[in-house]
Amino acid sequence: MKGKLIIFSAPSGAGKTTIVKQMLDLELNLEFSISACTREKRFNEINGKDYYFISVQEFKKKIKENEFIEWEEVYEGVFYGTLKSEINRITDKGKNVVFDIDVKGGINIKNLYKDDALSIFVMPPSIKHLEERLKNRSTDSLETIKKRLRKAELELQYADRFDRVIINDNLEKAVKEAKNTILEFLEK
Repeated sequence: MKGKLIIFSAPSGAGKTTIVKQMLDLELNLEFSISACTREKRFNEINGKDYYFISVQEFKKKIKENEFIEWEEVYEGVFYGTLKSEINRITDKGKNVVFDIDVKGGINIKNLYKDDALSIFVMPPSIKHLEERLKNRSTDSLETIKKRLRKAELELQYADRFDRVIINDNLEKAVKEAKNTILEFLEK
């Protein structure tokens, strides 16, 4: 493989997307892997930049045609997945792939790519902090937040299956730790 894979997983609201965006601004030869999903596009998202927004029918067709390296029905009727073509698009340029992905997807990619992948779990300081972050970003209904928190409690149980756990209780510190972890991995 021409590039390595760096996986960031965390419960929704733990700060993984913020950390990933900062990693992309550094000189680490990283490019973001754009996931495919079937959920509704948020007002500030761009198709082909934030996600590939596709219908459930199209997603299921791609599953049947074995076009994903991993996929998951994250919530009932809401699918997320990583297209094989996306990995190839990035590694063919000699770049390292960075993922902002759900916990099960992160574990699946790590199991598939083994030593060519680094898996990082971003841990929130507490469930209470997570709830506050989800409410403060004002993108989800109260019911969606409750659903995300129930899922987060399950996801936290998988943290020990990742190569590194970074506690995001201080963003600057978490970003520095993520950068150093990636540099160490890329030098191997």
